[in-house]
Amino acid sequence: MSLKIVLGLLSLSVPALVEGSKWYASTPISQLKAKSESSSKLSKRDANPETLYPAHNISVPIDHFQNESIYEPHTNGTFNLRYWFDASYYAAGGPVIVLESGEDTGDDRLPYLQKGLLHQLAQATNGIGVVLEHRYYGQSFPTPDLSTENLRFLTTDQALADTAYFAQNVVFPGLEDQNLTAPNVPYIAYGGSYAGAFVAFLRVLYPDVYFGAIGSSGVVEAIYDYWQYFQPIIDYGPSECISNTQKLTNVVDNILIGRNDTRLTNQLKRAFGLQNVTYNDDFANVLSSYVGGWQGRNWDPAVDASASFYEYCGNVSASTLLFNATAKQTRTVQWLLKAGGYSNETDSLTTPMLNLINYINVNEVQPCAAEGQTQDSCFGTHNASFYAQDDITQTWRSWPYQYCTQWGFLQTGSGFPSTELPLVSRTLTLEYESIICQDAFNITTPPDTDAVNKYGGFNISYNRLALIDGEQDPWRPATAHSPAANNRTSTTDEPYIQIAGAVHHWDENGLFPNETTATLPPAPVAAAQSAEVSFVKQWLTEFKAPTPR
Repeated sequence: MSLKIVLGLLSLSVPALVEGSKWYASTPISQLKAKSESSSKLSKRDANPETLYPAHNISVPIDHFQNESIYEPHTNGTFNLRYWFDASYYAAGGPVIVLESGEDTGDDRLPYLQKGLLHQLAQATNGIGVVLEHRYYGQSFPTPDLSTENLRFLTTDQALADTAYFAQNVVFPGLEDQNLTAPNVPYIAYGGSYAGAFVAFLRVLYPDVYFGAIGSSGVVEAIYDYWQYFQPIIDYGPSECISNTQKLTNVVDNILIGRNDTRLTNQLKRAFGLQNVTYNDDFANVLSSYVGGWQGRNWDPAVDASASFYEYCGNVSASTLLFNATAKQTRTVQWLLKAGGYSNETDSLTTPMLNLINYINVNEVQPCAAEGQTQDSCFGTHNASFYAQDDITQTWRSWPYQYCTQWGFLQTGSGFPSTELPLVSRTLTLEYESIICQDAFNITTPPDTDAVNKYGGFNISYNRLALIDGEQDPWRPATAHSPAANNRTSTTDEPYIQIAGAVHHWDENGLFPNETTATLPPAPVAAAQSAEVSFVKQWLTEFKAPTPR
């Protein structure tokens, strides 16, 4: 069985110092634009780690698989893959600990060279800490643009080969006199989320290169229709917030889908101030966007991004009207509730719906108007001309290409069983979530999830492969700790640890000694990190360098 490290539920009053949101497949185009514009900016966390850890490059092949037709036309070219490292604790014989940055710029992972699990492992093992950027992210682009043709080299297999090539060929500046390549020294990989699955695959595919790996919140099972994303939120979120959200979402769906009445639909949109959103699915997507903030919960104040989720819940759970200005809509709301099938619950749902209307107005409608934008430009996803842009600045294209071609994980409301009220609108269908796939890449077929699941999926297993997951993580249904996966016994050779109460790769973060308190890091997180350091040290006792020829 899994080693379970218990963490108490966080209070609803946890402050959020960094605002963030989950990136849905149906991300409004306005947010995709913002992502591209900010992709090269480093978050302000402590001292700028770039001053401590300059970026380096290693030249790697663009195409590692010259005999595979999916990469035709082939190329013999190379590109620069960025990495950063810290050798402060290095002593001869120590390992190289590689943190795979995944679907993000590597800059954002640099704080982990200073604090967190990467730093802890390097310190405890006299190792070198490395942050390695993934191809097609940050500044590690192998092609001059991001056209669909030039994205053909963006596959998990090619990126895994990059990571193996790095370990076999890197020469660390300042340590040129030492052979620090694999398999001459032990390489340990760590990653979280997509990168967590990535390093698990790395251990399976390149066991002679990477001596061990820790996959945290690793989404090892690629799933096309990933409606299960919302199940942990339903199971562990504040009960009244979840219940009211499900009922209000059902009201919206009963009107948009069940009634199919243009006049009634327009009245619903007008009540929320979103009457100028052309498409019903875009309208419903705005109302559904806040529950994804559950993933932003983190024990580390520097990265916690849960404020919008708790603010949202505070509004839809309140038993009193929070904003008197919406009182004038009371009769309209009661009429909509009855039209949506909840005539028996108008007394209990009228106030939550009025508060939600105001919340959407303050956080969505008013900011859009203040920027002088149309509502479709703020909230729309139907815009083929935007998706057609593919120059090198359109960095939003990289991850959608990966999930459209291989990974899936389209978070739908339509996928919920008919017997269960969804947490997001059923208008969020596979077709809607795939708009970006068709318009950006001309992909009209489901992703090839077999290209990912061939490494083992839920049942992935290998010696010196650790699988660490959070109990309340919306991505847990895609991990080895999914209810759909077989339970395992945790061992030193194959650690299998679930942190109760934790969300998304909570073991990755850390604090400086002068930042720690009696409750930070939470004891269960500290225990998980301690266990990881312990089993990695045990793994290293098994390492034997190859005999020189």
